[in-house]
Amino acid sequence: MKLFKAVGFLFQFGLIGLALAVIYLISASERDQSEILAFLRGSEERTPVQVEAGPAAFSYADAVSLSAPSVVTIYTMKTVTDKSHPLLEDPVFGQFFGDQLQRRERSHSETNLGSGVIIGEEGYILTNQHVIDGADEILISLADGRGSQAVLIGEDKDTDIAILQVPITGLAGIRVADMPMIRVGDVVLAIGNPLNVGQTVTMGIVSATGRDRIGLNTFENFIQTDAAINPGNSGGALINARGELIGINTAIFSQTVGAQGIGFAIPISLALDIMQQIIESESGEVTRGWLGVEGTEISARAALATGDPGIKGALIVGVFIDSPADMAGIRAGDIVVAVDAAPVLGIRDLLDKITLHKPGEPVQVTIYRGPEKLMLDMKVTQRP
Repeated sequence: MKLFKAVGFLFQFGLIGLALAVIYLISASERDQSEILAFLRGSEERTPVQVEAGPAAFSYADAVSLSAPSVVTIYTMKTVTDKSHPLLEDPVFGQFFGDQLQRRERSHSETNLGSGVIIGEEGYILTNQHVIDGADEILISLADGRGSQAVLIGEDKDTDIAILQVPITGLAGIRVADMPMIRVGDVVLAIGNPLNVGQTVTMGIVSATGRDRIGLNTFENFIQTDAAINPGNSGGALINARGELIGINTAIFSQTVGAQGIGFAIPISLALDIMQQIIESESGEVTRGWLGVEGTEISARAALATGDPGIKGALIVGVFIDSPADMAGIRAGDIVVAVDAAPVLGIRDLLDKITLHKPGEPVQVTIYRGPEKLMLDMKVTQRP
């Protein structure tokens, strides 16, 4: 009997304890939830988060419609004289056959296709020099179907730039971009007439800037892009997503090794500078300074000879006879480290710095001949 009373007593106290535990857990849960909610509300008040989702570009039609009317197709034609067989020039061979084999000059016409970009309302057209090289006749086809003969104003083979002009008024000049705003990864569009299929637009990005040592031109500062550039695109427009001109399409990397996605365009800042010089020049040529040296990157042995293994500059490997460099005493093996106190970073930099001087202008060239530092004064001449 006592055992039953003890069990009942313990059971009652167990129920009471269980009830109190349930009540405590419920109140604690509500308190934790309220604290968590209060903390979240406080966080939102302290650090508001603002997310602005810009609209994605699903179409570049506006950019193309803005710039495409300024891109033209260029057709050129030149007459090529075929060379006669060398035997026909041999007098001994002529004695045997007499007049039976008369030396007749034969000629045929060659045509070329390219693109160009209208700059301004004066009818100037910017294109590549290799598009019109040696042409006897140049024809322009506008995007609206009109056509005209074009006059060659001038050309510069060193940068592969040529300027044409057409006698048509009311032309739509393309809008030019602000070059410092160009970044690797920007979307670009190439407009031209590849393979004469008609005006075509291809899309890519800016793969790199400042590309040189490609071997296409003497002076190189290319924009690299993976936008498709095919034969016929040369001289066409490379535009940004706003329809502004950033470059003149020039070449693909190679047509023989199967390379894809590697195209090059001349920055519009360089092209416009050449254009201005050509238009202002009476001869239609670009005037550049010249020292008369050949150079390369500094070898480790040449750098150690100066006592400074980290020296920057251009190693001279050849000097033209009677050139300004020859007259000033520059020798093969010298290292040019500065031009007019401006540091030279390499042979390309040396070439660029000298070409900025007009013929007849004095320059001071700083060189190292072994450990000896020399400062030589000279006058640049016209680049041959």
